[in-house]
Amino acid sequence: MGRDGPRRTRRGALAGGLALAACVAAGSVTSDGGVISAETVGAAPARNAAPASTGSPSPASTVTPDRGATPRPRTTGVPDGRSPSPKPSASIGKGEGILRVLTFQGHVEYGTTLTGVDWVSSFENRTGCRVVRLDRVRSAEEMAAKFRPGSYDVVSPPPELAGQLIAEGKAAPIDTGLLTSYKDVPERLRELPSTRRGEEVFGVPYLWSADEVLYRGERPKGPQDLYDDERVAIRDTPMSLAGAALALKETRPDLKIGDPFQLTPKQLDAAVELVSRHDGPGRVYWRDSLDAIRAFATDRVRLGGALPYHADLFARAGRPVKALGDAPMTGWADSWMLSSGAASPNCAYRWLDWITSPTAQRAAAAWTGLAPANPKACGGEARRVCDAHHAGDAAWLKRVFFAVRPSKDCGGAGGECTDYTDWTKRWKDLVE
Repeated sequence: MGRDGPRRTRRGALAGGLALAACVAAGSVTSDGGVISAETVGAAPARNAAPASTGSPSPASTVTPDRGATPRPRTTGVPDGRSPSPKPSASIGKGEGILRVLTFQGHVEYGTTLTGVDWVSSFENRTGCRVVRLDRVRSAEEMAAKFRPGSYDVVSPPPELAGQLIAEGKAAPIDTGLLTSYKDVPERLRELPSTRRGEEVFGVPYLWSADEVLYRGERPKGPQDLYDDERVAIRDTPMSLAGAALALKETRPDLKIGDPFQLTPKQLDAAVELVSRHDGPGRVYWRDSLDAIRAFATDRVRLGGALPYHADLFARAGRPVKALGDAPMTGWADSWMLSSGAASPNCAYRWLDWITSPTAQRAAAAWTGLAPANPKACGGEARRVCDAHHAGDAAWLKRVFFAVRPSKDCGGAGGECTDYTDWTKRWKDLVE
């Protein structure tokens, strides 16, 4: 437990909006004594807090449907083994009948959280592959501890974990030629270092977002203002150190910071010092979307690092919270990976094909409040989410420095950098 009460993870916070709607319906008081109405949240295209996130974190969700699915013999089409060939194949082979999935809370829904929020049943009906195991976790650390290649066919890790799975041989190369909609994903997202090693592709982009600077009152001069006041909100993750590094990239050219996610010991020291400079009891380190929303709504903070979804929510509620909008920012993209020990590689490929489709990504974006990787999903219920993220705007996307796992070899660029273990230790020392 941290100084601001029970810790909740970012992923739990971005996993559905029922708790948010309940909180707002009860009347989240704003600084001027008003409330953000339930109608405002009900109009939101996204659901951005896990159903249980108004209280203490609930255990990871494990679903093992008893659907009478019988494993079928493996067939050819996708090479049978731990490393499917990255060379284009003619088609995906006959499905094995079952699929085992590991993802974040809210990133895959099958209608039990809210009737109609379901993009698993359509997959099963189309492919004959039954999702017999669906495990959902609330943090990258929980996912890393749970994932064993032989236990799951597909996994959806954040970038800080994706690099580790690739390095440890737990993820297999993906033949993107078998995925119908992969070509529709913007090149900027397809080429993210967190999903590739050289010419081999290990991850299929799914959902993404960015860390915007939100403010009320006087407009800040730039992202660096986020660290010049105690009364600010900062996302509680070691990767937030990259945001500080990005601010230093502009204000401290002597540090020669390039990629804010690949920092030398000196650069990391400077980022930690910047974050800690005005640290105190008035600062909010948030993991749950509700905490970020409450911090602004109750005037506890006037400046904070938050998501486009938050900015859109306040705008529709008529609250004076705006996004800085014109500065570089950090961001992340979650992807789907093929387990190197997949027992059902053909069903796994059918899942990857489905999950990159506009239909599946539209449903996921509308539910999570995160932007779909496939811009063709930007319609209907996902329109507001896409508009908030400027989806399809290549110039806006270019301003986002997407997360990659910090590594000692500086992401393969050479030199001596700090790794994710270093970042995690420094962050825990800072916030706990």
